[in-house]
Amino acid sequence: MTGGLVMLVAAVTMAVWVSDRIERGVVANTANATALYMESVISPASQELARSDELSPGAVQALTEIFRETPLGEHVVSYKIWKPGGLVAYASNPDLIGKTFPPGEELQAAWAGKVVASFSDLDGQEAAAERAMNRPLLEVYSPIREVWSGSVIAVAEFYEVADDLERELLRARVTTWIVVMLVMASASFLLFGIVQNGSRTITKQQQALTERISELGRLVEQNRQLRQRVEHASARTAEMNERYLRRISADLHDGPAQLLSLGALRLDSVVEVENRDERRRLSEGVRSSLDQAMADIRSICRGLALPEIASQAPETVVRKAVSEHQSRTGDAVEVDIAGLETAELDHSRKICVFRFLQEALSNASRHGEGKDIRVEATGRDGKLVVSVRDSGPGLSSKPDDDLHQRGLGLPGLRHRIESQGGRLEIESSAGHGTCLRLVLEQQGDELE
Repeated sequence: MTGGLVMLVAAVTMAVWVSDRIERGVVANTANATALYMESVISPASQELARSDELSPGAVQALTEIFRETPLGEHVVSYKIWKPGGLVAYASNPDLIGKTFPPGEELQAAWAGKVVASFSDLDGQEAAAERAMNRPLLEVYSPIREVWSGSVIAVAEFYEVADDLERELLRARVTTWIVVMLVMASASFLLFGIVQNGSRTITKQQQALTERISELGRLVEQNRQLRQRVEHASARTAEMNERYLRRISADLHDGPAQLLSLGALRLDSVVEVENRDERRRLSEGVRSSLDQAMADIRSICRGLALPEIASQAPETVVRKAVSEHQSRTGDAVEVDIAGLETAELDHSRKICVFRFLQEALSNASRHGEGKDIRVEATGRDGKLVVSVRDSGPGLSSKPDDDLHQRGLGLPGLRHRIESQGGRLEIESSAGHGTCLRLVLEQQGDELE
C-alpha cells in the first residue's frame, strides 16, 4: 500500500510536469511562428515609431486593411502596439490608444528582445475587452525591431483565437496522463509482483526456519535423553561388571576351587596310605577331582571367550552359536534362516548377535526346560531380526519386571543391543513359553 501511494504521487507529479512542459513547448512554438508572421506584416508599417510615439494616418490605414482584408484578421481578434513606459501607441480598440498602463513581466521581457506568450492568461487591465470575449486566446508579445539598426522600437501584443490550440493541448494532456498512468500502473504491478514474490520467499524461509528451530529443539531433547541413557548405561555397565566378576568368582569358588580342595585332601591321604591298591584308588580320585576342575575351568573360559567370527557371514555366526549350545546342553534346536545371503554386519554387530543367541538359548534351556526351542533369523528392509522361542512355562510376571529380576544376563544383553542402535523385544505368558527377539540395523548409523 505504501509503494502504491508513492507510485500514485509520482505518477501525478510526472503527468503534471510533462503536461506543463508540453503546453509550454506547444505555446512557445505557436507563438514564435505567429510572431514571425506578425512581424513581417506589422514591422514595415511601424518603422516610424522609432522617431514618434504614434502612427501616421497612412500607417494606421495600412494596419487596418491588413487585419480586415487578409486571413490574419480571422485569427487575430485584438492587438496593441506598445511604446516604452507602458504607452499604447496603437490598438485595435481605439479607446486604448494614448493610454499608459503599468508594464507587466511579459511586456518587459519582450522589450528585452524575447517573444513571450501565454495561453488564456488575461489578467492585465488592458485585457478587459479580451476577457469579455470568453474564448480561448493565445496572448503573444513580439518585439518590433528597426530595420537598419535591429534595436527594439516597439512591442506588438496580439491575441489569437486558440480553439485548435486548446483542443491540441487537451489531447496532449489526456494522452500524457494515459501514457504516464499506464506506465506507472505497469511499474506498480511489476513492483507488486516483486514484493509479493519476496514476501512469499520470506514466508517460506520463516516457515523453514521455524521448522528447523523445532527440529533443533527435538534434537536437543533427544540428545539430552541420549546423554541420560549413556550415563545410565555407564552406571549399569559398572554395576554389571561388578556382578559379573562376582559371578565368575562364585563359579570358580563353588566349582574348580572346591574340586581342587577335595583333590588336595585326597592327596594328603595318598601320602599317608601304605597299601598299594588303596593308594591307587585314592590317586584315581585325586585325578578325577583335578580333571573335573579343569573341565569346569575350560567351561568358564569358553563362556568368556568368543570364537573367531569377524570374517564369517551372519548365517554362519547364527549356526555356530546354535551348534555350540547344542554341544554344551544336548538340547535339540530347530533353525530357520532366510534372507541373510546379502546381509552385511560389522564385527560389533556380529558379537551382539552371537551373545544374544548365547543368552537366549541358555535361558530357553534353563528356564524354558529346553522344550521346542526354535531359532529364526531373517533379513529384510535393511534390518536383521533374530528370535529364540521355547514352549516352557513362560515368565510368571511382566516381561520387563522379570527382566530386571533375572540378574545379569538379560539386562546386560538389552544394554548391549541398545548400544548398537537395536532393540530387544520380549513376548511371554504363563504356560505358553517365551520369545526373545533381536531387531538390529544391518549397516551402522552414527546418528542413531
